[in-house]
Amino acid sequence: MRTIIGLLMLTMTLLVSCSKKFIDINPISTVSVDQVYKTDNDFQNAVTGIYAVFQTEYANFWMYGDVRGDDTKSGLVSNLQVSDMDKFILGNDAAILITTWRNYYEAINRANTVLAMIKSVDPAIVPNKDRYTAEAEFLRALSYFNLVRIFGDVPMVTTVLTVDQTYKTPREKVDNIYNKVIIPDLQDAEGKLPPNYSGADVGRATKGAAKSLLGKVYLTTHDFVKAEAKLQEVTTLGYALLSNYNDLWDYTKNEHHSEYIFDIEYEEGINEGSIFTTQFSLSFQGAGTLASVMASYYGLPPAGGGDQGCPTDFLFNNYDPNDTRMDISVAKGLTVNGVYTAISPTGIGSFTKKYLTPEAKANDSRANWKVIRYADVVLMYAEALNENGKTPDALTWLNKVRDRAHVPEYSGLSQDDTREKIYLERRFEFYLEGQRWFDLVRTGRALSTMASTGMKDYMTIFPLPQAQIQIINDPSILPQNPGYN
Repeated sequence: MRTIIGLLMLTMTLLVSCSKKFIDINPISTVSVDQVYKTDNDFQNAVTGIYAVFQTEYANFWMYGDVRGDDTKSGLVSNLQVSDMDKFILGNDAAILITTWRNYYEAINRANTVLAMIKSVDPAIVPNKDRYTAEAEFLRALSYFNLVRIFGDVPMVTTVLTVDQTYKTPREKVDNIYNKVIIPDLQDAEGKLPPNYSGADVGRATKGAAKSLLGKVYLTTHDFVKAEAKLQEVTTLGYALLSNYNDLWDYTKNEHHSEYIFDIEYEEGINEGSIFTTQFSLSFQGAGTLASVMASYYGLPPAGGGDQGCPTDFLFNNYDPNDTRMDISVAKGLTVNGVYTAISPTGIGSFTKKYLTPEAKANDSRANWKVIRYADVVLMYAEALNENGKTPDALTWLNKVRDRAHVPEYSGLSQDDTREKIYLERRFEFYLEGQRWFDLVRTGRALSTMASTGMKDYMTIFPLPQAQIQIINDPSILPQNPGYN
């Protein structure tokens, strides 16, 4: 039991690809890595196994990135974990904390195993050696980036450890993890990853994904000069905003379009679907008659959904009435064949349409989770430009997103006003995409924004899962975050 829930998963479950997407996976065995890491295909399967962990972990990423913030509220109190997250009373024994810790360290261990085994292989035998190395580095960097944003200081593991070593690995300062792992991994990955893929490999990390994530890392650490330079590079790689915002959420179309940079990939019908459609659709309890109208219109299972992803009134009151993002991002009803059905006045009050798509069975949706899309790069670039004193240029990039939304452009604003407009634009653009809470924290506005809902000053990070504290049982190695004891 200790090995299972310890710092790392010390065995490697190898996974093989199927036909639709590279992430369509079936576990085959758990064996000695020395016996199977031999060919190019062996390493490709092993790297695919790292991606697979993110399918599980990102299923609940919205709870950290959205529910914790001020734009999303818990739907029904029957989901106590969501409600506790919303009210800043999540206990250190919460299941989401345990699974988050476990999943990211499993991904890190798988990446470390690949990197250790591939280092000495002959490129003649593994011709994609550089690419597999870079993919493992990108995924390890993404794992650590999310870990430090959620938990703060965490154990920094870059090699495959024995069980005894895991019990002796202390927490490392966040700055050291950025400087020794996250940034170097992404710098190496951006030089080795291809600009794009074809066929079944579409969806793997690209050069643009590594550069974009590195730009977000620099923005998060307030290195605005490097953020501007790196994000500017991304603007030259051929990405473009879709002309119609709603096409981002039309899952009958190709999700790997000009605005796509990196998604967590899901596939319906083979037990690799996402939970998002079910989670964010409505039940009769939460919406009344609207639930059955929604199920019929979108082709959803009749049992109803989870009533989550509920926008707060701020968004309804502050979207420009002409903003083409509003109807699909936040809603209080649905018009079908000219007939409007409102949500039940005693129900959850609001919902989002972003993840609604036909779904043959509950929790098996084709909807991907968008980790980075080009609009994020555009607004991050605008933010970096503005912080570097280039406000007119920042407004030019901010207005690209506003033009797509069919709302008036900004002009002649001060640096401070532009900063606030960029922050506000991110709220309208990225509702329920896991951005808001982390934006509040990185810009130093979390406490002032959320204090009225129960936040304390130490709650910019979450408690370490108590199960991990008890396993190590040594506060000199793995102490709890201040305030959570």
